[in-house]
Amino acid sequence: MIVERVPPPGDVGSAFAWLFGESRWACWLDSARAEPGLARFSYLGSPGADGEVLTYAVGQGQVVVTAGGREHREDGTILEALRRRLAPATERGRSCPRSGHERPQSPGGGEGLPFELVDGWVGYLGYELKGDLGSTNRHVSQHPDAVWMRCDRLLVIDHATGAAWLVAHGSGAAAWLAWARETLHINAARPPCPHHPPRPGWPGTPPDGSRRAATLLVRSVEQYRQDVEACLDALRRGESYEICLTDTVLAESHDDPFDIYLRLRRLNPAPHAAYLRLGDRHVLSASPELFLRVTRDGEVSTKPIKGTARRHTDPTHDARAAADLAADAKTRAENLMIADLLRNDLSRVCDPATIHVPRLMHVESYATVHQLVTTVRGRLAEDRTAIDAVEACFPGGSMTGAPKHRTMQIIDELEARARGIYSGALGFIDRSGAVDLSVVIRTAVMHHGQVEIGAGGAIVLDSDPQAETDEMLLKADAVLPALRP
Repeated sequence: MIVERVPPPGDVGSAFAWLFGESRWACWLDSARAEPGLARFSYLGSPGADGEVLTYAVGQGQVVVTAGGREHREDGTILEALRRRLAPATERGRSCPRSGHERPQSPGGGEGLPFELVDGWVGYLGYELKGDLGSTNRHVSQHPDAVWMRCDRLLVIDHATGAAWLVAHGSGAAAWLAWARETLHINAARPPCPHHPPRPGWPGTPPDGSRRAATLLVRSVEQYRQDVEACLDALRRGESYEICLTDTVLAESHDDPFDIYLRLRRLNPAPHAAYLRLGDRHVLSASPELFLRVTRDGEVSTKPIKGTARRHTDPTHDARAAADLAADAKTRAENLMIADLLRNDLSRVCDPATIHVPRLMHVESYATVHQLVTTVRGRLAEDRTAIDAVEACFPGGSMTGAPKHRTMQIIDELEARARGIYSGALGFIDRSGAVDLSVVIRTAVMHHGQVEIGAGGAIVLDSDPQAETDEMLLKADAVLPALRP
């Protein structure tokens, strides 16, 4: 591995275009909203000469591995394949006494670096991966249930200090590093890639925005209301305490997906944003929600979001909306149930004495919405690994409800199609055992001009069907404007 400090690019989107614009497989894990406690690093990269791509569909029993222009298959699930690749590092980490806060060393080096994606895989776990984790699937996704690429060519940016690094592994690492350094230097004085200005009046949904979203739903607005009623019936019967119901917007766009992503990050900057180019499939995410973070030394955290309120252009109205969200009894009940669910999930892999809630029901404000967020933390048990933590917590409780198993069955009965990449997890898994995954919300998935945007909300006993429908449309329209130049 070679790591070199370089001057930070003035425009990160342009740096991605210069370094990885011609790559069919590339990633940008984008701290578009970099704030202390939310996000700090951005990672731009692609597989190089020694990179590989893992593609997986639930039920096939094999992972397709593409490396060096060749393809072969490995028996097992995607998490088993990732576990095999992380085993040398995680075994080494296990031998270190976590109580002493010692950091396991990555096999490729990386000790002393402030960032944790040094030698790892970037990709997503689709919602239907729950079929490998004890649940059943009624629907089959048209997308792979998981895609992960080993990005052995990286540009890392520290938004807290302004520092940047190039990282390269394997064959041709030195040559690529020299080319990347020169490319960044040559293009530093050039104008940035064109960014598209926000729509007039943003933040806030355009007056006809929700109506546009409503006409593009897989299940109609009326059907969604009926599904909310069905959720309420299940809640009254005691089958669940909270059900996360969702719908899907289907649209078309033949714009360059990267241009759309640049618009999305301008309209709705988020701490866990991402752009994944996966061959002819593109994932454009403005996610504000952390699903799971595991540090190299075994600290685990999750930040479920439950509770959403529309932003207002008038500061007084906007402040009132945030205060009302924080005080709303229904919203607080939703948030507390999911926080308890995630405390239970973490108890399966963490030392129980370390599980705590350092921040309960805190309002975070984004370009289009206020959100109510809780932070849950713990420390991995000595005999557990980062992959164990992913298995214990997936899918994220904020996208299912509680209790998780029965509630996912109710969701499958009501929703007309697979959620696919939406509601899953996206980010990186490093060989050192470090993991950083967002919840896939506020996200568009593009494939041959077809665009999918998932949106939904939590249904509890005192939910109002019309209000829940309005919330779902509000969330969908956080993404839709990016499709319109």
